[in-house]
Amino acid sequence: MGSPLSRRLNKPAEEARRPLAEVRPLEAPPPAPAPVAEKPTDDTHAYIPPPKRRTTPRVADLRRQLRPKLLAAPNEADEWRRDNAEHQKIIVDRLNVFLQRANLQLPKPEFDELREALLDDILGWGAIDPLVRDRSYSEIMVNGPEIIFAEKKGKLIETEYVFDDDDHADWIAQKIVRRMMRSFSREQPMTDARLPDGSRVHLIRKPSALQGTTMTIRKFPDKVLTVQDLIRFGSFTQDVADFLQACIVARLNIVVAGGTGSGKTTLLNVLSSFIPDDERIVTIEDAAELQLTQRHVVRLETAPPIPGSKDGTGQLVIRDLVKGSLRMRPDRIVIGECRGGEALDMLQAMNTGHDGSLTTVHANSPRDAIARLETLVLMAGMDLPIGVVRRQIASAVQLIVQQARLKDGSRKIIQVTEIQGMEGDSITMQDLFVYKTPDHKGAGPSHVGGGTLQPTGYRTKFGERLEQAGFKLSGKMFGGGVPNGAK
Repeated sequence: MGSPLSRRLNKPAEEARRPLAEVRPLEAPPPAPAPVAEKPTDDTHAYIPPPKRRTTPRVADLRRQLRPKLLAAPNEADEWRRDNAEHQKIIVDRLNVFLQRANLQLPKPEFDELREALLDDILGWGAIDPLVRDRSYSEIMVNGPEIIFAEKKGKLIETEYVFDDDDHADWIAQKIVRRMMRSFSREQPMTDARLPDGSRVHLIRKPSALQGTTMTIRKFPDKVLTVQDLIRFGSFTQDVADFLQACIVARLNIVVAGGTGSGKTTLLNVLSSFIPDDERIVTIEDAAELQLTQRHVVRLETAPPIPGSKDGTGQLVIRDLVKGSLRMRPDRIVIGECRGGEALDMLQAMNTGHDGSLTTVHANSPRDAIARLETLVLMAGMDLPIGVVRRQIASAVQLIVQQARLKDGSRKIIQVTEIQGMEGDSITMQDLFVYKTPDHKGAGPSHVGGGTLQPTGYRTKFGERLEQAGFKLSGKMFGGGVPNGAK
């Protein structure tokens, strides 16, 4: 009679009942095309999705049922690798044994498709495994099982890949979070994680993600980018690199501002590389991304509550780690991103002997970055007058480096702005370098490609401090003393 699984899935076709060894090799059937949007009836340009690479229905059904059955425990293969021949053999051998015991005989094309699908799910990252392994993609965005976009060379494209269903996407999401001992469930429907290669992952599930499990994966280069790499890419000039190096060594406190995906973390990593090797650095992040090359580095990462705990037991947020880092005798504190009340602790640290600290904030301009810091400080729950908050910021932060992703997809520094102090109740600022294109008019930076980061003609007010650190910068670096615009 056979098992219930074999009775339901075995087809009556004669070839399907023959042993695998006797099946004549056939070319794998082409993937079923995705539904194509109807052509517009007028002159408007409707978006037409690309053809999708779908698993055949029978293989998708087998794949869903066999995924858990080929593992001794859910986490058995979490550390195994897709490109490891020994790991592949273990899974394929188990697959063959299971098919034989269940009396399931598949044509060779179906077996090959099932084998590769299961290897992707168990050893890799399911439908998005080719995108994860292809280093030319910098970001992967799963908007539910049917729609997967990816960024390549700064441009977003919809890919041909799809998950079989939301259960398939959730299987991969659980594998991602399980490695980090985190929970992704109805009780914890949003979480951050990372892949073994350091890529950052943000996950949201139903009911908040209406289209199904949503993943956003930010990938990082295999090779840590250096300052010379960014100069070669045109992100900034050699003069700006020399100036920023002088500011880091002279222990100025620096905030890197920018929008989502503008390259803040990459720039923060490069700036951190200027910190001398004999200084103790503590990095604090939600999901560890920074890749500092110095020897004396302590890397801290937030921790979620213990799964199942009702009172938040085991949880550590950025603010907890900032407070704890002050007891670790740091020379420098590097916070991956200030997004809450930890901004107050960061400013207090900067004002009480931890010069040379670095962080990032989400903001579209240096002036917006100041307003953002004000808001974050107030989120700490302290009833501080806004004037006191501004004086804290003005005395703690010396430099704001504005990063942006331009319309052509390139990521560049578009402003280097110095905080000069207080004038009444306002913080005064001065642009030292501004990104300009040949046809750009106005005092602000350009947001299209083809330009350069140009000096404004104003010299830094921290020149004496930079000289004490061993850097005597020429007036030519700042534009020869001829102001191109004040702020």
